[in-house]
Amino acid sequence: MDDQRAELVRISPNGEAHAIGKVASQRLRARAGTHRLLPSPAHVVFMRYTGDDGRRDAEDGAVVRLAGEITHHGDICDVLAMLGQTGWRGELNVSDGEVSRSLFIAQGNVLGVVTSKAEERLGAVLYRFGALSDEQHEAVVAKLGAGGRYGDAAVELGFVSQETVYHHIRRQIEEVTFATLTVNDGTFFFLDGYDESRLAARHTVSINGLLMDGVTRMDELLYFREKIPSSDHVPVRLDNREPPADEYSACYAVIDGRLSVEEIGRASSLGEFAVTKQIYALVQSKHVAVHPPRLSGGAHALVETANDALRLILRGVDETEKGQQVREGLASFAIGAGVYDILFRGAGPNAHGELDAGRVAENSVIIAGGSDPETVLKQMLHEYVSFALFSAGGAMGSGAVEERLNKEVSRIIAYLRPMG
Repeated sequence: MDDQRAELVRISPNGEAHAIGKVASQRLRARAGTHRLLPSPAHVVFMRYTGDDGRRDAEDGAVVRLAGEITHHGDICDVLAMLGQTGWRGELNVSDGEVSRSLFIAQGNVLGVVTSKAEERLGAVLYRFGALSDEQHEAVVAKLGAGGRYGDAAVELGFVSQETVYHHIRRQIEEVTFATLTVNDGTFFFLDGYDESRLAARHTVSINGLLMDGVTRMDELLYFREKIPSSDHVPVRLDNREPPADEYSACYAVIDGRLSVEEIGRASSLGEFAVTKQIYALVQSKHVAVHPPRLSGGAHALVETANDALRLILRGVDETEKGQQVREGLASFAIGAGVYDILFRGAGPNAHGELDAGRVAENSVIIAGGSDPETVLKQMLHEYVSFALFSAGGAMGSGAVEERLNKEVSRIIAYLRPMG
């Protein structure tokens, strides 16, 4: 969670607990009732629900066998490795405060998963791996308005077979398990036992196998990001090349210069990670170049994207009382460059750093002077926002706020990065 203060609770000298943050208040309200305060180290509070009798009864919830804090990527690897060896039966819940995932485990295998993240649910997995089209996915969601399971609804509508659903439930297990390995700030709990009815279908996927694949995937994805910064980037074929090796033909056939990495994963039914790996190889063999993400909406969309980044930057520096310094630096940069005064004429920026999209779009035609206005605008906005981020970093100095701001803004300005 970005603002950890929202989770704060204060315990007074007389032993009363008071929620300080909004999230803490929400969590405490959701746990109304009588809890037993269990012995724990002085810096940890560990309570579980028991009811007024104070006894740990079956109806009070599963026994906690393991629990801990997650502070680094891959911390869950050690937990899963141990569960793979012990053969314990139960539910491993991993939460980062925003997303909660559960793995149902027995005898060294993951039998099923549950996730609160929409992109990891079965319908999204079927869609991402190309088993369903946009229209079919929407039809299934509409049918589920009356309740039921996504897979059953997709089969009833005749879009997929039961075998296809079963196969993709296994893929969902893999995707959710891999996602737990990347959590770097959160908590985990291993609860004794689980309710069999929570398993939509029963698989037997080796924990050790999942760990090996997951660690490999994390290492490889970090390596691939040097050439393919995100799944929104667009691979483009290079001219005058011989066909690639057969192992890359399925991916290469779908590359058309318009589809993103994510969309190619869906169109080829290979999935995002597999096509990322293949596209990286095609980049290395010089069959493909990777271009920045494309925006629909023309010049207006480019300006609004820049506005999103500028709002974040100025909000961040205002929190550290460096806003005026950064605003003055931006104004000096625009004047010194010589052309931004024309581009921004009558367009701002306002107090939040935002520009009038319509006026900037009109002014970009004048500056382009016969060249493509959108190409010129993308270049100028990218430089302007990049300088704003650089200036903010210098004003704030290194720290958690600066690191978070850089991460959020870098993701946005990827859409403004010039082609080539």
